[in-house]
Amino acid sequence: MKLFPDSNSKRTGKPGAALLGGIGIGAALMYLLDPDRGRRRRALVRDKAVHLAHIASNRLGARSRDLRNRAQGVAARVLTGEPSSSADDVLEARVRSEIGHVTRNPGAIQVLPRRGRVTLAGPVLLSEKAGLIARVEGIPGVEAVEDRLEPHDSPGDIPALQGAKGPRSKAERGAGRFESDNA
Repeated sequence: MKLFPDSNSKRTGKPGAALLGGIGIGAALMYLLDPDRGRRRRALVRDKAVHLAHIASNRLGARSRDLRNRAQGVAARVLTGEPSSSADDVLEARVRSEIGHVTRNPGAIQVLPRRGRVTLAGPVLLSEKAGLIARVEGIPGVEAVEDRLEPHDSPGDIPALQGAKGPRSKAERGAGRFESDNA
């Protein structure tokens, strides 16, 4: 590598870019090597570099733990020969959670999971039945849904479908509050 190029050699690049680069490097060195404030500035740069290294290390550690856990889960599923079905108690909890979003009376429905097959039994309103079954079929770990639901057009006199009447009106909540109301 030649320190000074020959006068005959062809120059590539722009002399203005080299000048600006040299000025930038000189300014950075002056900033960091300043006798008055240089020590503080160098310490700040060092602290920020250490902080960034810690952040990168933490993120890398989290990613590696996540990948290790996922690999262990896949290996466990392969070794047991089970597809991606969940344990029955976890599956039941997932189904019950979703049922609560779809029906007005989730307690009336019995959920019986067994190796990915979920049996639904009990009274349900006809207007809620189709949405309920579709929602349960979309839950991770559910392989099939067995429908033993008893559809009803209206709650009628079925105790399990007799939910709360709903929120009371302000007039009902305030009735009997004052002595003048009781007279």
